[in-house]
Amino acid sequence: MIEILRTTNSKLRTSGNNGFTLIEIIVVIVIAGILLPVIIAPFLASVKESGKPEMVNTAMYLAHYKMEEFMKYNYSNAALNPIALTAYANAPISGYQWQWAIVLVDNNFNTSGTDVGYKRILVRVRDPENDTYEIYSVVAKFP
Repeated sequence: MIEILRTTNSKLRTSGNNGFTLIEIIVVIVIAGILLPVIIAPFLASVKESGKPEMVNTAMYLAHYKMEEFMKYNYSNAALNPIALTAYANAPISGYQWQWAIVLVDNNFNTSGTDVGYKRILVRVRDPENDTYEIYSVVAKFP
């Protein structure tokens, strides 16, 4: 009978060696606590910046939209009269603002005081993060 207890008792001891000790678990938790912020910080930054391409597309869409409004007019139309850079105005999409300018330019696209047949249109859009995007176009006077 004593022999049976010894055998059963030794089997219990060997089966208990398959788990982790408390020290091993604590070491894993400490290492995870050190490594996780290093791994998660770049991930969170990329998630935060993931909205930027959408803002760029929206701003460029608005700039092209405004430019198309100007480009539908002939060179001599009053809508294309030279105008200094306007103050920012609210664009049709919330959080975005735009401004524009129309100036006379020479054949090298440098600002000119006289009308030689070219007008440069600038449209600038500001996104909700205050980044600006610009597009230019030149309208020519045809004989």
